[in-house]
Amino acid sequence: MESRTKVIIISDTHRQNDNFFKVLEVEKDFDMIIHCGDVEGSELTYTRAVNCRVEMVMGNNDFFSALPREREFYIGSKKVLVTHGHDYYVSMGNGIIKAEARARGIDILMYGHTHKPLVENEGGLITINPGSLTYPRQEGRRPSYAALYVYSDGEAIAEIKYL
Repeated sequence: MESRTKVIIISDTHRQNDNFFKVLEVEKDFDMIIHCGDVEGSELTYTRAVNCRVEMVMGNNDFFSALPREREFYIGSKKVLVTHGHDYYVSMGNGIIKAEARARGIDILMYGHTHKPLVENEGGLITINPGSLTYPRQEGRRPSYAALYVYSDGEAIAEIKYL
């Protein structure tokens, strides 16, 4: 049977963690949590709530944070870039950040900041913005997050989920 890694991706929780705990009630058997920034001091909440790898980056509201501005690492065979996105002007579009990801040989790009969920798969680059669990800005304003499945054969599938 083919193995897979399941990753839960969240962003822009802004120290309001109730919906994160709702996600933990809904989602089962995940291997990693990724937070795309604007944690606002809740780092320990996330690392203590789950028994798996947790990756986080600093957002524009994470003042005095020791979190990195961005992280590059692998999930299976896929090279991942996680950043908040504000340094790449994502509020005006994601062209700059996607060009940077392609220049670095990234397979999966994850960012937040806009509070609007997005999954795109084009030209070998999967782009994921999980939206916001706390202050959603898309039409309907439903709290959102993303689930990413990376399979041992190299296939990767991402989807937006709503509370």
